[in-house]
Amino acid sequence: MPDVAAADATDDRDIATPELMKAISAAFNSRDVDRIVSHFTDDATFWLARGPEPVGRTLAGKEAIRRTLAERFKVIPDMRWDHKEYIYAGNRAISVWTVKGKGADGEDLNYQGCDIYTFRGGKITAKDTYWKIVENKDRL
Repeated sequence: MPDVAAADATDDRDIATPELMKAISAAFNSRDVDRIVSHFTDDATFWLARGPEPVGRTLAGKEAIRRTLAERFKVIPDMRWDHKEYIYAGNRAISVWTVKGKGADGEDLNYQGCDIYTFRGGKITAKDTYWKIVENKDRL
Protein backbone atom coordinates (compact mmCIF):
# COMPACT_ATOMS: atom_id res chain seq x y z
CA MET A 1 0.00 0.00 0.00
CA PRO A 2 1.25 3.52 -0.69
CA ASP A 3 2.45 5.71 2.15
CA VAL A 4 -0.29 8.34 2.03
CA ALA A 5 1.52 10.66 4.43
CA ALA A 6 4.48 10.79 2.04
CA ALA A 7 2.22 11.31 -0.97
CA ASP A 8 0.91 14.81 -0.21
CA ALA A 9 0.60 17.05 -3.25
CA THR A 10 3.60 19.33 -3.46
CA ASP A 11 2.86 21.13 -6.73
CA ASP A 12 -0.06 21.69 -9.08
CA ARG A 13 1.04 18.83 -11.37
CA ASP A 14 0.38 16.39 -8.51
CA ILE A 15 -3.32 17.27 -8.34
CA ALA A 16 -5.77 14.75 -9.82
CA THR A 17 -8.12 16.43 -12.31
CA PRO A 18 -11.16 15.30 -14.29
CA GLU A 19 -9.17 15.70 -17.53
CA LEU A 20 -6.34 13.50 -16.24
CA MET A 21 -8.68 10.79 -15.00
CA LYS A 22 -10.64 10.74 -18.28
CA ALA A 23 -7.38 10.47 -20.24
CA ILE A 24 -6.24 7.53 -18.10
CA SER A 25 -9.61 5.81 -18.47
CA ALA A 26 -9.54 6.29 -22.25
CA ALA A 27 -6.01 4.86 -22.38
CA PHE A 28 -7.03 1.72 -20.49
CA ASN A 29 -10.11 1.25 -22.69
CA SER A 30 -7.94 1.58 -25.81
CA ARG A 31 -5.89 -1.41 -24.56
CA ASP A 32 -2.86 0.37 -26.09
CA VAL A 33 -0.16 -0.58 -23.58
CA ASP A 34 2.23 2.22 -24.58
CA ARG A 35 -0.56 4.77 -24.21
CA ILE A 36 -1.47 3.35 -20.78
CA VAL A 37 2.06 3.24 -19.37
CA SER A 38 2.73 6.80 -20.54
CA HIS A 39 0.54 7.80 -17.57
CA PHE A 40 2.80 6.02 -15.02
CA THR A 41 6.03 7.17 -13.39
CA ASP A 42 9.05 4.94 -14.02
CA ASP A 43 8.96 3.80 -10.37
CA ALA A 44 5.18 3.34 -10.14
CA THR A 45 3.56 0.52 -8.21
CA PHE A 46 0.36 -1.13 -9.44
CA TRP A 47 -1.46 -3.59 -7.16
CA LEU A 48 -3.72 -5.89 -9.18
CA ALA A 49 -6.93 -7.19 -7.58
CA ARG A 50 -6.00 -10.83 -8.25
CA GLY A 51 -2.84 -12.64 -7.37
CA PRO A 52 -0.88 -14.72 -4.88
CA GLU A 53 -0.30 -11.92 -2.35
CA PRO A 54 -2.67 -10.48 0.28
CA VAL A 55 -2.64 -7.29 -1.85
CA GLY A 56 -3.34 -9.26 -5.05
CA ARG A 57 -0.25 -8.96 -7.23
CA THR A 58 2.36 -6.22 -6.95
CA LEU A 59 3.78 -4.78 -10.16
CA ALA A 60 6.82 -2.63 -9.38
CA GLY A 61 7.99 -0.25 -12.11
CA LYS A 62 6.74 0.83 -15.51
CA GLU A 63 8.28 -2.14 -17.36
CA ALA A 64 6.57 -4.71 -15.10
CA ILE A 65 3.29 -2.86 -15.62
CA ARG A 66 3.83 -2.83 -19.39
CA ARG A 67 4.61 -6.57 -19.55
CA THR A 68 1.66 -7.59 -17.39
CA LEU A 69 -0.87 -5.44 -19.22
CA ALA A 70 0.34 -6.74 -22.59
CA GLU A 71 -0.18 -10.31 -21.35
CA ARG A 72 -3.58 -9.43 -19.84
CA PHE A 73 -4.88 -8.00 -23.12
CA LYS A 74 -3.76 -11.15 -24.96
CA VAL A 75 -6.01 -13.29 -22.74
CA ILE A 76 -8.84 -10.73 -22.39
CA PRO A 77 -8.73 -8.85 -25.70
CA ASP A 78 -12.07 -7.09 -25.23
CA MET A 79 -11.52 -5.96 -21.62
CA ARG A 80 -13.14 -2.59 -20.95
CA TRP A 81 -14.09 -0.41 -18.03
CA ASP A 82 -17.38 1.48 -17.81
CA HIS A 83 -16.57 4.35 -15.46
CA LYS A 84 -19.35 5.41 -13.11
CA GLU A 85 -17.72 8.03 -10.89
CA TYR A 86 -14.46 9.78 -10.05
CA ILE A 87 -13.66 11.07 -6.58
CA TYR A 88 -10.83 13.60 -6.09
CA ALA A 89 -8.70 14.36 -3.03
CA GLY A 90 -5.59 16.43 -3.84
CA ASN A 91 -3.01 14.13 -5.41
CA ARG A 92 -5.28 11.11 -4.98
CA ALA A 93 -8.33 9.97 -6.91
CA ILE A 94 -10.73 7.04 -6.96
CA SER A 95 -12.27 5.68 -10.12
CA VAL A 96 -15.44 3.57 -9.68
CA TRP A 97 -16.25 1.27 -12.59
CA THR A 98 -17.62 -2.00 -13.95
CA VAL A 99 -15.11 -4.13 -15.86
CA LYS A 100 -16.37 -6.37 -18.65
CA GLY A 101 -14.81 -8.77 -21.10
CA LYS A 102 -14.38 -12.44 -21.93
CA GLY A 103 -11.21 -14.29 -21.03
CA ALA A 104 -9.54 -16.85 -23.28
CA ASP A 105 -10.41 -19.41 -20.57
CA GLY A 106 -14.12 -18.61 -21.00
CA GLU A 107 -14.47 -16.44 -17.89
CA ASP A 108 -17.03 -13.67 -18.35
CA LEU A 109 -15.87 -10.55 -16.57
CA ASN A 110 -18.65 -8.39 -15.19
CA TYR A 111 -17.34 -7.01 -11.90
CA GLN A 112 -17.82 -3.77 -10.04
CA GLY A 113 -14.67 -2.26 -8.64
CA CYS A 114 -12.53 0.78 -8.07
CA ASP A 115 -8.99 2.02 -8.45
CA ILE A 116 -7.27 4.22 -5.90
CA TYR A 117 -4.64 6.42 -7.56
CA THR A 118 -1.78 8.53 -6.19
CA PHE A 119 -0.14 11.06 -8.52
CA ARG A 120 3.28 12.71 -8.69
CA GLY A 121 4.21 15.17 -11.41
CA GLY A 122 1.01 14.52 -13.34
CA LYS A 123 1.64 10.76 -13.53
CA ILE A 124 0.42 7.71 -11.63
CA THR A 125 2.87 6.72 -8.92
CA ALA A 126 0.52 4.21 -7.26
CA LYS A 127 -2.60 2.38 -8.49
CA ASP A 128 -4.44 -0.02 -6.22
CA THR A 129 -7.30 -2.05 -7.78
CA TYR A 130 -10.24 -3.64 -5.95
CA TRP A 131 -13.24 -5.50 -7.33
CA LYS A 132 -16.22 -7.44 -6.08
CA ILE A 133 -15.92 -11.21 -6.00
CA VAL A 134 -18.84 -12.84 -7.81
CA GLU A 135 -19.65 -16.33 -6.53
CA ASN A 136 -22.50 -18.76 -6.86
CA LYS A 137 -22.29 -19.71 -3.18
CA ASP A 138 -24.53 -18.46 -0.41
CA ARG A 139 -22.03 -17.22 2.15
CA LEU A 140 -21.06 -13.90 3.68
